[in-house]
Amino acid sequence: MSTNFSNGPWWEPPSKSGLNRNITVKSALLIAIVVGIVAGTIGASSTGSLFGHSVHLVRSTSAIERPAGSVAEIAQRVLPSVVSIDAQSKDGGATGSGFVIDSSGYILTNNHVIAASVSSGGNITVQLNDGTSYPAKVVGRDSAYDLAVLKITGATLKALQFGDSDKVAVGDSVIAIGSPLGLSGTVTLGIISAKNRAVTAGESNTDNSFINALQTDAAINPGNSGGPLVDATGSVIGVNSAIASLGASMGSQSGSIGLGFAIPINQARKTADQLIKNGKATYPVMGISVDMNYAGDGALIAKNAQAIMPGGPAAKAGLKSGDIITDIDGRVITSPEELIVAVRAHSVGDTVTVKYKRGTSTGSVSLTLTASK
Repeated sequence: MSTNFSNGPWWEPPSKSGLNRNITVKSALLIAIVVGIVAGTIGASSTGSLFGHSVHLVRSTSAIERPAGSVAEIAQRVLPSVVSIDAQSKDGGATGSGFVIDSSGYILTNNHVIAASVSSGGNITVQLNDGTSYPAKVVGRDSAYDLAVLKITGATLKALQFGDSDKVAVGDSVIAIGSPLGLSGTVTLGIISAKNRAVTAGESNTDNSFINALQTDAAINPGNSGGPLVDATGSVIGVNSAIASLGASMGSQSGSIGLGFAIPINQARKTADQLIKNGKATYPVMGISVDMNYAGDGALIAKNAQAIMPGGPAAKAGLKSGDIITDIDGRVITSPEELIVAVRAHSVGDTVTVKYKRGTSTGSVSLTLTASK
């Protein structure tokens, strides 16, 4: 079907005789006056008459309620304490997120966000939620837990409240806040999908972090790293650190598929405190080397002469090279990674019960974890 505009514009319909009815200047003025009167009448009152028909315009005066504990209320309260981080290096730069842990200017983030910048002597900039930017210095960082503390000066800051990640339950509502893909102030909602996930993160095979992670289906994407995962009260329960994805395809970066992982805040708080006080952090060890290529159930103590540290906790407890560790304090161990994160979930000085297999026999020992060298 085609439309013929040869007889004039669409707002001038042709007459029955095929000729256009032209609107005269006087007619146009009359129409304008009538429209003005009608508009003035309706604008002055919610009721009126339009060409003999009664008109009643309803005006809504209701307000949207955002009670304490709602997602909107929590986001409004937490957002001012969440920052974006730009870490420049000789190879370009990395972006990530962080959050204020002390009003004097201390900010917690992931080590992998700033690692390349620190190694190459690059500049690190922190941008607050209001858009202002400040240069940041590195107070300390730890690749084992993938955490770092930055410090800025001259800003008025409010620290976020820490929750208790040990009390988090699967199914609890959570909110992730950060700067995914450089989009600062992004808020996503989800739940805790699982606890005690053994997750390996890091930028290289020699700089891996082993995380005893909280798993969430709140959308987490590149750039969320270092941002807070908060609970239904707005308290921080985790540091968003890693995602699982289907992989990149056709040259594009992969995104969230509902599997995000956060470092429990109880662990992050201990590490941050050490970094602020000492500039470095330690983690607990058993004094063994494990075979990372072992594919059976449990964690195999490597079969070499250096697998058991002389005088270490394992040596004192009687563990031997070739033993397979199957359980720590009631937590079943199914892989080398699970053993590492189970140990690092404890503190230096904790005494743990270790179950193991040696050939066809089984055993159990208690040992006290010591600090890494």
